[in-house]
Amino acid sequence: MVLTENKKLWVLGHKVSPVEISGNYDMVVGETAPNVPGPPPHYHTGYNEMFMVLEGEMEFMVDGDIKKLKKGESVDFPPNVLHTFKNSGTTPCKWLNVHSPKGFLSFFEEMGVPESDAQGMQKSVDESLITKVMQTAADFDMHIKV
Repeated sequence: MVLTENKKLWVLGHKVSPVEISGNYDMVVGETAPNVPGPPPHYHTGYNEMFMVLEGEMEFMVDGDIKKLKKGESVDFPPNVLHTFKNSGTTPCKWLNVHSPKGFLSFFEEMGVPESDAQGMQKSVDESLITKVMQTAADFDMHIKV
């Protein structure tokens, strides 16, 4: 496994670092500032997804129930489970995210803004990009339910 430092991206307000993996899954390490929400509630039909909190705390909505996870805790989302997340804490949160099988990384790559862009974080939450996400998310097996 290798963190791809040169491929760090801002995705919907979160700093995402892809990890090069040889297995049939995608992995990223993410960082979320306090009070930053995740994507709209959504589900995947073909992916299992997992989050593990590495630092700080993260709040997850799982099929309508709220779960607050702390460092070292994880949550799994089988296919068709509605979910989202946010950093509701007062400190930054670092997390690990896995999608299996491989394929969802293309969403991060398509919607991400390079970390090297001085306005990357702001661009990643710009209305035009949010509109693009809402219009094309299903192409990445991300089915948004608002």
